[in-house]
Amino acid sequence: MPEAFIYDHVRTPRGRGKADGALHEVTALNLAAQTLAELKARNKLDTALVDDVVMGVVDPVGEAAADIARTAALVAGYGDSVAGVQINRFCASGLDAVNFASAQIMSGQQQLAVGGGVESMSRVGIGAAGGAWAMDPSIAVAHYFLPQGISADLIATKYGFSRDDVDAYAVESQNRAAAAWDDGRFDRSVMKVKDVNGLTILAKDEHMRPGTTMQSLAALKPSFVQMGELGGFDAVAIQAHPEVEYVNHVHHAGNSSGIVDGAAAVLIGNKESGAKTGLKPRAKVRAFANIGSDPALMLTGPVDVTNKVLKAAGMAISDIDLFEVNEAFASVVLRYLQAFKLDPAKVNANGGAIALGHPLGATGAMILGTLIDELERRDLATGLVTLCIGAGMGTATIIERV
Repeated sequence: MPEAFIYDHVRTPRGRGKADGALHEVTALNLAAQTLAELKARNKLDTALVDDVVMGVVDPVGEAAADIARTAALVAGYGDSVAGVQINRFCASGLDAVNFASAQIMSGQQQLAVGGGVESMSRVGIGAAGGAWAMDPSIAVAHYFLPQGISADLIATKYGFSRDDVDAYAVESQNRAAAAWDDGRFDRSVMKVKDVNGLTILAKDEHMRPGTTMQSLAALKPSFVQMGELGGFDAVAIQAHPEVEYVNHVHHAGNSSGIVDGAAAVLIGNKESGAKTGLKPRAKVRAFANIGSDPALMLTGPVDVTNKVLKAAGMAISDIDLFEVNEAFASVVLRYLQAFKLDPAKVNANGGAIALGHPLGATGAMILGTLIDELERRDLATGLVTLCIGAGMGTATIIERV
């Protein structure tokens, strides 16, 4: 079977997902197109050799709809022969786009492809696409639908994480992200986003709060108390998990992922395409997997899918040098650390979505790139990236440096 090599990756900085965020004036299409154009330019890529562009988008409506991957490729100046498709697996869409592109390479049906994702959360609001899972009572009630914040608090309650635990993790995420930027660790992968006049409007992640302390977080009230107690979702959580007597609400804006805008792209190909383009591979895809998990707990999928992908790769958890676990909420990563008894220094070494933000459709591709960069910086060999997913799923990918 052909191997899928990762030749390069690029991402935008993450802009605050609000009307006053730096990227609010940039459409999702333009964010994706600028990212694809940057990938092309820095690799002097003959885009006629690219077979497909796969892009994750979680809310593919309005300006983010109508197969944004194909349109973005055209806007970015890729050849007319380059196909495009957008996919949606909620928060893992960007990673699965890379996995889907890799699968095409590994099957021998494609030679060179781009996987990535985009989300303009300041312009297309979270949940804009709707869906029966949350909206239709006949579906929601039967499957113990919970908003993700309630699920995160349920995880914290079930597995014993206190408010201090989740806040301490959030402070560490901010400190690591600030140190990574100060040390220039993102310089190679982060591009500048420009306006219609060609002027740079954002060159650095905008959501970070490097001065965050335990004291400043302690001043924030839990975000999901009213939703849980008055909205009835605590009762649903307890019904789904009767071993829990109550839900301890510990999450708030400071220890949850930030709402941001952003895009990312990863160039993937077989060995022959690298020879044609003169590119040197940086890593190869060792294995990837998806799994369904408890829909009420919802966000524990990374634990389940890690076991699955390790088995598929014939590896043990001790074979992995570094991990990227999406920081949807602090309890998600704390549960992952607890389940595998991992050294925290090996997980999210440069901070994560709590500090940097979570542009839903793009995050998976972004943190895959971060993992590659950090493996190279430390001269390590193997890494695993994983994300929790709405409706109770998990996606994971193992990469190995070349």
